[in-house]
Amino acid sequence: MLPTFTPDKALTRGMLDVLIRAGLIAVLVIFCFQIFHPFLNLMLWAVILAITLYPLQNRIKGRLGNRDGRAATLIVLLAIAILMVPIYLLGTSMTESVENALTIVRSESFHIPPPGEKVATWPLIGQPLYDFWLQLSTDMSGVVRKLLPYIKSFSLNVLGKLADVGVGFLMFIGALIIAGILMAYGDTGNRSAVQIASRISGPERGPRLAALCTATIRAVAQGVVGIAFIQMLLVGVGFVVMGIPGAGLLALAALLLGIMQLPVVLISLPVIAYAFATEGASVATIIFAIYSLVAGMADNVLKPLMLGRGVDVPMPVILIGALGGMVTNGFIGLFIGPVILAVGYQLFWQWVEDQPPSAVPDEQKPV
Repeated sequence: MLPTFTPDKALTRGMLDVLIRAGLIAVLVIFCFQIFHPFLNLMLWAVILAITLYPLQNRIKGRLGNRDGRAATLIVLLAIAILMVPIYLLGTSMTESVENALTIVRSESFHIPPPGEKVATWPLIGQPLYDFWLQLSTDMSGVVRKLLPYIKSFSLNVLGKLADVGVGFLMFIGALIIAGILMAYGDTGNRSAVQIASRISGPERGPRLAALCTATIRAVAQGVVGIAFIQMLLVGVGFVVMGIPGAGLLALAALLLGIMQLPVVLISLPVIAYAFATEGASVATIIFAIYSLVAGMADNVLKPLMLGRGVDVPMPVILIGALGGMVTNGFIGLFIGPVILAVGYQLFWQWVEDQPPSAVPDEQKPV
């Protein structure tokens, strides 16, 4: 006698089949993600660079016989040639800064002057600070022995951050090369992006979704990250040429301030004051001061030229993206974080505003 299937049993069997298929798909997605995860940041940055530089490729490919591959190769080679010199100078400056700091610490001639008597009269921290300062000036070796575990931990963290910066620069060059490959197939990539967006949100909203993501990426990459990177190079090269101690680290601080939308003159003004205090008022220091001020305020000129129109991303979103990206993904996350968070912010508000007609209250419907 053949078994009979009731509607409830058929429904249960159908749900079981759906759950099994969903489980197999989830396992496949997890394995694919684990395999691709080591290259995630590199590919994200490559896609961001490709989307940002693609309009430039469209401008110059007409002069190269409409060859996308030639135009992309030319852009990548020029970008690497332009970036290698300042990156080399900043990297050399960072290495010299670390070596100088180690030399000063190891030197027996290094001496800290004793504190003044007024330090002890400061409220709350006066007496402890006076005692610690006095011990440093009289028995520095004893203080160093006490603080040696903390100094080792701090030194390892600093060296780790510097190594992360070096890896970030290498990833930047690698992402630039991959971006050139992606730009060589730009038309195909554009069609694929529209197809994916249409598959996710429907054929009507798909092209608008792809266009919104593209506009947001270009606006943030050019108007925030790009301007901050240019300012870092301008300010950093000036610091290196002038022989400012720790020029590479100061340039990285300028990069961080630029991405956080804070004025870079917060770095350049103290450096200018240091140059005048140590070198005096000479032709070199005056030229350096003028150059540093212009480089520190270059964002006021670059933003109207590079910032995309029609895309408004609040500064707190950029700030949180920069800090969160740097904490989670290191130096390269400083660039990726603001772009990804800005795209998510724009997509969220697009989803909020793009409500179906039935979801709009009666008082908000047009008459």
